[in-house]
Amino acid sequence: MIRKNKNRGYQKLRVWNDAIDFYVESNNIFRKFPYELKRISSQAISSSDSVHRNIAEGYCRRSIHEYLNFLNIALGSLGESVSGLFAYRKAGILTQDEFDKLDSLAFKLENGLLKLVESLERKRERGEWIDHLMVKETVPIYGN
Repeated sequence: MIRKNKNRGYQKLRVWNDAIDFYVESNNIFRKFPYELKRISSQAISSSDSVHRNIAEGYCRRSIHEYLNFLNIALGSLGESVSGLFAYRKAGILTQDEFDKLDSLAFKLENGLLKLVESLERKRERGEWIDHLMVKETVPIYGN
């Protein structure tokens, strides 16, 4: 069950769900690495984890400027992850199937992030973004 409030709206974003899928698959593959590659696997898992976290954090900041900044950080983390995929495949650490699965998820996620950034930049240019959550309380303890 997903609890509903405006601050959790990122959970409805396809790109956030794609980022979760990318993290889950990265975790499934990299946690099987042998002990001598634990540092590499830990970094690969960490960079994939960073993507969905930055999407959520930017969304929750409410400011269009901060949201775009965190989406760009998410893109950077994704770039870090993808760079690792190519290096690990070339080094023979990842199988072709593992590489293809992760690269396909990353490609979809990257395109989704880029489209979201473009859409938000257009909203910012047109002045269509509201930077606050307006909440009117009717309970007396909040002193309307």
